[in-house]
Amino acid sequence: MTESAVATAASQFGFPIAKPRTKAELLAVLAAGSFDFGLVVAFGRILTPDMIRTTTFGFLNVHFSLLPRWRGPAPVERAISAGDERTGVTLMMIDEGLDTGPVLGEIATPIGPAETGGSLTARLAFLGGTLVDDTIPDLLNGRRAPVPQIDAHMTHASMLTRNEAQLDPAWTPEQAERTIRAFQPRPGAWFALPEGTLRVHAARMGAATTTMGQIAKDAGRVFAGFDGGSVELLVVQPAGKQPLPADAWMNGRRGEPSTFTASTL
Repeated sequence: MTESAVATAASQFGFPIAKPRTKAELLAVLAAGSFDFGLVVAFGRILTPDMIRTTTFGFLNVHFSLLPRWRGPAPVERAISAGDERTGVTLMMIDEGLDTGPVLGEIATPIGPAETGGSLTARLAFLGGTLVDDTIPDLLNGRRAPVPQIDAHMTHASMLTRNEAQLDPAWTPEQAERTIRAFQPRPGAWFALPEGTLRVHAARMGAATTTMGQIAKDAGRVFAGFDGGSVELLVVQPAGKQPLPADAWMNGRRGEPSTFTASTL
């Protein structure tokens, strides 16, 4: 067990830290604190109405999407895999629903063509801190009021699973490339090869004509064939091994092509 970044920073600033393990313990901590408000980021548990009522202004959530698009636990990855051109950070009041509370503010940002789930999350975290700094004083001074969300354009960002990270030869190369970026660093996109799994850490759109469902070398580079095109593999990781350049992995196979299959689930 290691300290989270939040706990480490709180210790450095001399703030008290509580680590309640149950709902009852959390409620007791909140009830004893006389807090003005609560702030949560990527918090995977439900706050009950009793917990929310322990604070003067309620609980606020820094959510990594432009709500109501991508409510749920995996908004960053879903935005990349869906091909969204932009996303952002929303500061919202927590109510009894899942990311349904009224909005206090937001910051929009484009999604870069090479951004991964990890790199975009880090960038949104920085923007989220800026949004909190700019918004909380106005909330406490009564100069800002939350605005209800409009549910018409709501989408749900369901939790990521390893099965959906399996790369399917019937996908378009665009879908495959987005999935590889979205699921990096976790749960990690992967191929099902005859000799085992092959995880893909980095890739880009390819220009080679490669047979659908085949991984082969072309002019010193490694390509995976999908429906209508290919993806160039840059960094891969065979099961039980360390990540390595895709051309080094292929050299270890003496240049022999491999095949990958669709999910059987």
